[in-house]
Amino acid sequence: MELTRRHFLKLGTAGAFFSSLGFDLRPAMAEAKGLKISRTSETRSTCPYCSVSCGVIIHTLGDRAANVTPTVVHVEGDPDHPINRGTLCPKGASLRHYVINDRRLTKPLYRPPGAAHWHEVEWDFVLTEIARHVKDTRDRTFQSRDEKDRIVNRTLGMAAIGGCTDTSEMNFLLVKTMRALGVVYLDQQSRL
Repeated sequence: MELTRRHFLKLGTAGAFFSSLGFDLRPAMAEAKGLKISRTSETRSTCPYCSVSCGVIIHTLGDRAANVTPTVVHVEGDPDHPINRGTLCPKGASLRHYVINDRRLTKPLYRPPGAAHWHEVEWDFVLTEIARHVKDTRDRTFQSRDEKDRIVNRTLGMAAIGGCTDTSEMNFLLVKTMRALGVVYLDQQSRL
């Protein structure tokens, strides 16, 4: 049931009425929440929106069988996470809509130069194109020596940034790979 303004006012009025009679509605509200997530699987994750990296618990419905696609039914802050201790900002609280969205892309799209429309393509094609563009850019902009004839072995035509939800190991590998290509402009989002 979607909570509308009208339902909120009705519930608030009923809650105030029953509370004035001495009824404690907290157990009933806790039971209602418990029913919503009683058959779900919990997955702990990190919010992808900013560099704070708040912990979230994602509740999915599905028995993890090979032919069943799990469905996200609830997302909440992780009370055991040291950063946010169960709280989430409005963007983090709306994380369920980030996962369940009919406009979310699930396959790579490609628009050839000069074309007016995007086309679905395979991942192998996309990865090959990215690798080709990286190599072409590196070859075109690579400098082995600077203007004072010092050895620099760098390329100023590319940059890389690590994401806040990537692990430290992932960002370590990113930096090592970019340094091996000669990329100078590197950053990591959680530093911002």
